[in-house]
Amino acid sequence: MKLPRRRFLHLAAGAAALPAVSRIAWAQAYPARPVRIVAPTGPGGAPDIIARLIGPWLSQRLGQQFVVENRPGSGNNIGTEAVVRASPDGYTLLLVSSANAINATFYDRLNFDFLRDIAPIAGIISLPFVMVVNPSVPAKTVPEFTAYAKANPGKINLGSPGIGTPPHVAGELFKMMAGVDLVHVPYRGGGAVVSDLLGGQVQVFFGSTSLTIEQIRAGKLRPLAVTTATRWEGLPDIPTVGDFVLGYEASSLFGLGAPKQTPAAIIDRLNREINAALDDPTLKTRLIELGGTVLTGSPADFGKLLADDTEKWGKVIKFADIKPE
Repeated sequence: MKLPRRRFLHLAAGAAALPAVSRIAWAQAYPARPVRIVAPTGPGGAPDIIARLIGPWLSQRLGQQFVVENRPGSGNNIGTEAVVRASPDGYTLLLVSSANAINATFYDRLNFDFLRDIAPIAGIISLPFVMVVNPSVPAKTVPEFTAYAKANPGKINLGSPGIGTPPHVAGELFKMMAGVDLVHVPYRGGGAVVSDLLGGQVQVFFGSTSLTIEQIRAGKLRPLAVTTATRWEGLPDIPTVGDFVLGYEASSLFGLGAPKQTPAAIIDRLNREINAALDDPTLKTRLIELGGTVLTGSPADFGKLLADDTEKWGKVIKFADIKPE
């Protein structure tokens, strides 16, 4: 039996639409079971804290538990690879950070390509660093510190929580742009850096606000500048590094990602809910208390931030010839 051409085309169009309809229906039913948010660091770190703030909101809004799973190791790579290898069904998500962007060029051989294999869902927060010095350093401003460093090349120690960490590359970016010679001293964690900074074993640190603010307020560390493009409201009188080193900006981005090929409808739904969370006064206040700026926007917006971050830190890593231990 031959079908009239118009009838045939109508049936063919209807058949082609079925997969799209089923995908939309699947996304509307999502989630049907608990969802894992993999934080690729240990408990208590910034990714863990942020995941545990956003998880309950998503649980309440979507009616299923969003459970945080810590998968530390290899500079975030173990947890990231676990998500890359997970089924792209929206039930395994990654707490993405600038560490992922750094690792893309810091490590010569990874079993995944971060920008290719993780689909961006939404940004959550951008955290600044504070450029702090031991009070014995005779500099109260960035220009004074730059002049002091140039007068003492190779004699000033720059502490960091480890080679290739965001505070390390933030410090290397300053060295590159300010034209100073600082000696990098890596530690195992930010707390150890602060301890030796207070003791005078290192003289300067680009530390997170959470690590440095108590010591700053107690007068035990001297803040010279914040690293973001605009001032941080937690230290409103402290200028930015960029006020003196034109074009300097460093921050640590955080958001959610999923395995590539996760249905766009699921990603879009999660994006809407996260943006709603960032507009909620209570949750927004708790995030800002961490010292950062919330990152609203589309999946594409967050993807561009990550791509730009990867390119920027790749240039710094190449210039400074930073390699894993």
